[in-house]
Amino acid sequence: MSDLVSGFRDPEVARQVIEQLQRVATRPCKLMEVCGTHTMAIAKNGLRGVMPETITLLSGPGCPVCVTANAEIDLAIEIGRQRGVILTTFGDMMKVPGSYSSLSGEKADGRDVRIVYSPLDSLTIAEKNPDNHVVFLGVGFETTAPAVALTIREAARRGLENWSALSLHKTVPTALEALVNDPDVQINGFILPGHVSTIIGVEPYRFLAERYGVPCVITGFEPVDILQGVYMLARQLAEGRAEVENAYKRAVMSEGNRTAVAAMEKVFEPTDAEWRGIGVIPGTGLAVRPEFERYDARIRVPVTPPEPREIKGCQCGDVLRGVVLPYECKLFGKGCTPEHPIGPCMVSSEGSCAAYYRYTDYGRA
Repeated sequence: MSDLVSGFRDPEVARQVIEQLQRVATRPCKLMEVCGTHTMAIAKNGLRGVMPETITLLSGPGCPVCVTANAEIDLAIEIGRQRGVILTTFGDMMKVPGSYSSLSGEKADGRDVRIVYSPLDSLTIAEKNPDNHVVFLGVGFETTAPAVALTIREAARRGLENWSALSLHKTVPTALEALVNDPDVQINGFILPGHVSTIIGVEPYRFLAERYGVPCVITGFEPVDILQGVYMLARQLAEGRAEVENAYKRAVMSEGNRTAVAAMEKVFEPTDAEWRGIGVIPGTGLAVRPEFERYDARIRVPVTPPEPREIKGCQCGDVLRGVVLPYECKLFGKGCTPEHPIGPCMVSSEGSCAAYYRYTDYGRA
C-alpha cells in the first residue's frame, strides 16, 4: 500500500476527524452520498456507526445500473431479441430486471448476449461477426460516457457498418437539482461523486450552492476521505455557508478532464432521460448526435418494446431518492437478496441495498 493511500486509512487520523466532526455537528442534518462507490465504502467501513446522532447519511442515485429505468432495460432486451443481433454489455447489467425479463434471462433463452470489459471489445466482436449487427449497451454517467464516445469515433474510423451503441448514459448535476426540489427528501448537503468529478470538475455543481444554498463537498473513497467530506459539510452548515468544496484534489482538478468532456460533447448531445424513482429529468440523457446516427442503435435497430411495468413491492426508486433506507423496504432480505435480487439496488455491486445487506446487521437479521 502506498503512503498516500495508507494515510487515508489511518485509524488515528480517522479518530481525529471524528472528534472534529462531533464538535461542529450540532444541528440535525441529512447528507446524501451521491455515488454508489461511496455507499459501499461507507457500509464496508462502518462509517454510519461513527456519525454523530445529528447526522443522517442517505444514499442517492449514484448507481448507474440502479437508476436505469425499466423502460430502458426493456428497450435493450427488445433490441437483443432481433434476428442477427449480438448484444454486448458490462457484467453488472446482466441480472438487472426489466419489466418482464433480464439480460441474463434472455441469454438463458438463447439470445446472443455477451459480457465485455471495454466498449472496444464490442468492436472486435463486430469485426469477427460481419453477418451480425453488434450493439453495445452504454450505461453510466460522465465517467463511462467518454469511452463510449471514443468507441463510436473508432467505429467510424474503421468503417464498421455492423456496429452501433445504445446510449442510456445520464449526467449527474441536474439530477441533484431534482432531488433538492423534491419535498419528500429535504437534503441539507451533498457528498459529491469522486469519479464523475474527475471528468466534469467542480464548476457544474456550483449552482446547487449558489441557487439553492446546499453545501457540497467532493470526496474520495477512503475512510478518511469520506469522514473529511462529512466534516466539511457539517462545518459549512454550522457556519451558515453554502459552497462547493473539493476535498479530493489529488484526483479532481477544478476544470475536470477537458479532453474527456470534449470527446463526450463531440459525439453526444443532451436529451431527456428517465431516472428510476425520480422520473424524466430534462437534459440529463446523452443521445448520439445526428452526424453519428449510423452508430445509434435506436436508429439502426428500431423496435417497439412492451409497455413497462414496475416490480410489485420493490421500493428501489424511493431508496434512490433517499426517501426510505434499504432495510425499510418490505422485500429487503426476504424475497430480495443478492443471490435472488428483485430490484436493481440489490443487483448492482454499487447498489445501496446490496451494501446494507452485505455490510450491516440488517442484512444478517
